[in-house]
Amino acid sequence: MRYELVIFDNDGVLVDSEPISNTLLAGYLTELGHPTTYEDSLRDYMGAAMHRVHDLVRERTGKPLPADFDDVFHGRVFAAFERELKAVPGVVDVLGKLTADGVPYCVASSGSHERIRVGHRTTGLDAWFGEGRIFSSQDVGRGKPAPDLFLYAAEQMGVAPEKCVVVEDSPLGVRAAVAAGMDVYGFTAMTPAERLSGADELFGDMRELTGLLERPAS
Repeated sequence: MRYELVIFDNDGVLVDSEPISNTLLAGYLTELGHPTTYEDSLRDYMGAAMHRVHDLVRERTGKPLPADFDDVFHGRVFAAFERELKAVPGVVDVLGKLTADGVPYCVASSGSHERIRVGHRTTGLDAWFGEGRIFSSQDVGRGKPAPDLFLYAAEQMGVAPEKCVVVEDSPLGVRAAVAAGMDVYGFTAMTPAERLSGADELFGDMRELTGLLERPAS
């Protein structure tokens, strides 16, 4: 394999959380007087850290969200995760193959450490991701599309950015990976391919990823 590190986004790539969290986010924002559809939430917030939600609402309305917004939202999300969350089909096979081949991997997510852990415990992915493989925008202060998180993950894993590939499903994540100087493979299961046009490769089924990673550089 031509890469020395595979960096996975979490939501929508490892765990099928985007429909759950964006449905709840749209509903909560609407409840607070900021009408938001599910499609609006996907467009504006998919792949983003929570500060983007606060920033966009303030920018558009001139009003801040409640001080307890994050706590209330995450409480609803975590409860729904425990009832409904599943791993993305095929991802366990990919992780097993990377492990068997001795290829390092990690997760770098805009979500909090708690959100990542809850999702992984619920789906059984915690068996694949020990503490040293989990990185959050909490660690760097700025979420995607800033490159900081991916650069931090690579540094902590001891791999140069140009030797990394990022697996992403959001436009913000693709922009962050490109800005970090990394190759990026866009997962189109939920996101139209044209919105991930900056990616080096596009694929719609996680089971395709192993073959893509093993292809020689063009």
